[in-house]
Amino acid sequence: MPMKTTILSSSLALILAFHVPAYLNSAHAANAAPAKNLSGYQQPSEALRAIADAPRQPLMYLSPKRDLSALVQRPALPSIAQVAQVELKLAGLRIHPRNYSASRYMFGKDIWLVDNASGAEIKISGLPARLAVAELEWSPDQRHIAFTHVHAEGVELWLIDVARRQARRASPYFLNTVQSNGFTWLPDSQHLALLLRPPRAGNPPPKSTVPSGPNVQESLGRQRSQMRTIPDLLKDEGDAALFEHYTTVQLAIADLQGGSRLLGGPDQFTSVRPSPDGKFLLTSSLQKPWSYLVPAYYFSERFEVRDMQGKLTHLLGSNPLQETVPAGVDAERNGMRNVRWRADAPATLSWVATLDEGDPERKVEQREVLYSLAAPFTGKAQELGRFAFRIQHVLWGDDNLALVAESWRKTRREKVWRIAPNSKQAAELLFDLNSEDRYADPGEPVLSQDERGQQRLLMADANSIWLHGNGASPQGDRPFLDRFDLRSKKTERVFQSTPPFYEKVHGLLDKQGQQLIISREAPQLQPNYHLRKADGKLQALTSFPHPYPHMAGVSKEKIHYKRKDGVDLSGDLYLPAGYDAKRDGPLPILLWAYPHEFKSAKAASQVQGSPYRFNNISVGGPLPFLSMGFAVLDHPAMPIIGEGEKEPNDTFLPQLIANAEAALDAAVAMGVARRDQAAVGGHSYGAFMTANLLAHTRLFKAGLARSGAYNRSLTPFGFQYEERNFWQAREVYHTMSPFEYAHKIEDALLLVHGEQDNNAGTFPMQSERMFQAMRGLGKRARLVMLPNESHGYRARESVLHMLYESENWLNAWVKNPPKPEAKNGENKP
Repeated sequence: MPMKTTILSSSLALILAFHVPAYLNSAHAANAAPAKNLSGYQQPSEALRAIADAPRQPLMYLSPKRDLSALVQRPALPSIAQVAQVELKLAGLRIHPRNYSASRYMFGKDIWLVDNASGAEIKISGLPARLAVAELEWSPDQRHIAFTHVHAEGVELWLIDVARRQARRASPYFLNTVQSNGFTWLPDSQHLALLLRPPRAGNPPPKSTVPSGPNVQESLGRQRSQMRTIPDLLKDEGDAALFEHYTTVQLAIADLQGGSRLLGGPDQFTSVRPSPDGKFLLTSSLQKPWSYLVPAYYFSERFEVRDMQGKLTHLLGSNPLQETVPAGVDAERNGMRNVRWRADAPATLSWVATLDEGDPERKVEQREVLYSLAAPFTGKAQELGRFAFRIQHVLWGDDNLALVAESWRKTRREKVWRIAPNSKQAAELLFDLNSEDRYADPGEPVLSQDERGQQRLLMADANSIWLHGNGASPQGDRPFLDRFDLRSKKTERVFQSTPPFYEKVHGLLDKQGQQLIISREAPQLQPNYHLRKADGKLQALTSFPHPYPHMAGVSKEKIHYKRKDGVDLSGDLYLPAGYDAKRDGPLPILLWAYPHEFKSAKAASQVQGSPYRFNNISVGGPLPFLSMGFAVLDHPAMPIIGEGEKEPNDTFLPQLIANAEAALDAAVAMGVARRDQAAVGGHSYGAFMTANLLAHTRLFKAGLARSGAYNRSLTPFGFQYEERNFWQAREVYHTMSPFEYAHKIEDALLLVHGEQDNNAGTFPMQSERMFQAMRGLGKRARLVMLPNESHGYRARESVLHMLYESENWLNAWVKNPPKPEAKNGENKP
């Protein structure tokens, strides 16, 4: 029951590797001549371009009183000129140095309001020209909306006066949003706490190109730190000076009249949180020394309480720099975390502390403790409970109710406890769950913003809360809303999505659940928001059009099939618009997947997704290639199961192959796919899967591998959920590395990677080395390195070129494959 609160480019053009076949409508041979080098970004067919340029659905922000919604229109893909702006990579952060912001945002380009009762749209005047919204937040009293507008010179704070329907700039200062969103409302709705660029910060320190000496690291063998491969760490003193400059923040308080007052002096503040009563500020800040070994998350951090003038009133505590990090998916940094104000109290702090030093290998009965400390912060902190797993979330209701969620990834255990924060009453277990068992997921608690702007549990009555969830079932997901009785622990279902639609609750307009804001969609029906009343009647609030009408006739079916060992599997089969199997016969097919680990076959067999969702054709997935006449099997289940004490990866390859065989066999048996014209693809771990399937089978004629990792010795301290390091499981690392089996790959592999990939474990070198191996072995491969792109691709030019390369690759090796080369008068087998 997871609980939530609702560029420096190394080249100027794409690096296009050679030794690939000539493309569509060309003569093919097994050892075809390499294609000509392309002198820039290329574009795919018109149908694929239309998908990339399709309008994106706006985002909805429900107001505190839930009678209005703010909608933000998301823009089209940015240009490569925007994406190629200079970017600093410091201590795991990526920074736009010109405007002191975190880079790689997708900015909203318009804001308007909707009346939730009638659906009437309310336009806003005075918005900035060429609007670029990064963050948006309603004031607690709903009279104003604050948002950040990002442009080349800085990040500005703007306000919308809801009654006047007018926007204006709220502060003359620029914000610093390198590590935060830069602002938060105070409970009085008349002021905002800001994190500013210091007005007198000066220019960033110049970074010398002449080294002052070697960079030296040393291990004395006293402690182990099995940090996974993380990019963008500080490299030298010049980096450290730049990091300090761009993370220096000035605290301030702004009022609604445009005035701002500075609080104290600048520091490395990462957050500022006003207390619910508006009398204190909780700040967190990073402290020296800076480290070259770990990202900023592990730097020393100090937690302090200040008054509204910025004066320090209480030092809550600090975490030291942690350069030795325990291994394992359940490892956690040692010290304090999740330091927050309790939403149910005027000025009471809460935080989590480790009891096992963050090391999952330590044998202890309780691993974490939840603390609470009320103003004036002079007494001893109160223990609210000790827990055997890692505390994930704490949701506050009132003096007698808070929910604590804990989990242990290794065993897939999750527990949710009820505690009474202001009494010594023992914690009461509400849910004991297997995180893999989606069918048994009771859902997440519904939260509601109170008059002070705090997110608290929404109570249906004095003893009941609301739960909403995906409603996973053998028939697919059917989202629901339940009333949960805290005494009897029984639920009453108030709403559930009913076929042929997929409906999901986005907000309750009243605590009795009589009126709901839902989104409604179907395979051919674009998602739109509706007001749903107790009698089931719907009032449309939005009417977004179909984003790609030329793909409106695409069909989707949830198919079910078995692996050869009896494990039940499923996937989403898409067929082109107008296709008829009897009339048109089988099609070339593309399988697009991502492996997942499970501890039981029962959990692995559970159905995911819904056959009633809108056919959302993302440019990053496989569905655009329906326009080429391909059948697409999207999300075919790829479970890797390790029952009991067994580790899933010990049998990764045979299970992966069995999954792929079962998926392809199912599509062929239905008469919609050709076995001799099959391709496989995926992103990240899906790319790793793709290379492995080409290395160990001949099921597929080609592979599309994007932003993957192929040599597991380059991720020696774990990957995905593999906890063992390379030296503990050398055979597993070797066997799972397709790089080591590049000599066995007989089919065509397209490798695409962002040159600035910042994802742990998928360094660009992974694709470069895989391609070098295949080229050296005389294999059919192509490498496309996208300048200024990270793990996902953002620039329109990059996305279109990626589609162009993929379209041509599928045409060349799957749809119109070369004929076998004749040898000694006979065809090659």
